[in-house]
Amino acid sequence: MTKVYGQLAVLGLVAAFLSACQSIDTVRIKHVKETESSKTNALIYCAGTANCEFERLNKIQIIDAAQRRVNSAAVESGILRLQANSLSQPNALYLSIPPGQHEVVIRFYPISRDRAETLHVFHQFKPKQRYIFKMYRERNKQQGSLLNVSAPEPLCVDLLQEHKTIRRFCRPYNALTGLGEFVEKKI
Repeated sequence: MTKVYGQLAVLGLVAAFLSACQSIDTVRIKHVKETESSKTNALIYCAGTANCEFERLNKIQIIDAAQRRVNSAAVESGILRLQANSLSQPNALYLSIPPGQHEVVIRFYPISRDRAETLHVFHQFKPKQRYIFKMYRERNKQQGSLLNVSAPEPLCVDLLQEHKTIRRFCRPYNALTGLGEFVEKKI
């Protein structure tokens, strides 16, 4: 019985340590100061699913895929902003980046926290603009064979600048392999 209580105590300490680390990251992100140069930054959000995470901006790792923790280098770079009360809430982070061309890697979780859909995008971000990467299912009224109709609808991600869709990426379902890649569609 003592062994069980010891294991529970260790488990409790580990859980407290992990939540303390997350709280420290939350406080550090909340206290990022706006500077004159950051006032012209582009703001990048993700939406559309229960949760989405920024994996990487250029070469800066933001959230680790395995541990789902914020990288300290990302916090120190000053690109992270908090739109929720804590990091444990869904879609809590957004990015504040200098204008210019950047690579953004985003993980969306459309079904569950176990299966991520990853999108890699190179884009020329403009100053003082708000961008939203929004994932959705493209609902079609398909007719045809049962095999064609039974395939899941494609996942799509729209890139909105302010309130206007400027780019669209869709991942069609391949009935033979079950896999597909995000491909940019013409708007």
